Amino acid sequence: MTVIATADLCDAHPDVVRVCQTPFRSFGQVTTFHGPIRTLSVLDDNALIRQTLERPGQGAVLVVNGGGSLKRALVGDNLAKLAIDNGWAGIVVHGAVRDTAVINTMDIGVKAVGTIPLRADRDAIGEIDIPTAFGGVIFTPGDWLYTDEDGLIIAPHPLHV
Repeated sequence: MTVIATADLCDAHPDVVRVCQTPFRSFGQVTTFHGPIRTLSVLDDNALIRQTLERPGQGAVLVVNGGGSLKRALVGDNLAKLAIDNGWAGIVVHGAVRDTAVINTMDIGVKAVGTIPLRADRDAIGEIDIPTAFGGVIFTPGDWLYTDEDGLIIAPHPLHV
């Protein structure tokens, strides 16, 4: 995947990009990724995340709005492996993850607010592919997400062509 700096995109497209203000931590061996957005809104429950990552990602980025909760981990090493196996570009979790020592050895990019060892519920409660908001931006399915060590930005269309 081509490395595209978020700072360069902000400079080149100041009237187009929206900058997420959430301070994410980075996990996995891929620190820079981009792709069209798919969204989930869940709270302490990751059954819909598993169901989504079991399907072909086709280079999309899964954005999971977990309400910023650090009560339960929404993504662990098994879900990160599913993302790799099914062609997802990366995962952004507005919430917690776990198994980070293993995820850090994997060829995937995962951004999350924090970590906790407790696994999520599995009740399949949540919303799929609807606009969701955190960090001062709205994540709309089909918009493009770019992330690197500097942060995360959203655009209504690809900026790297």
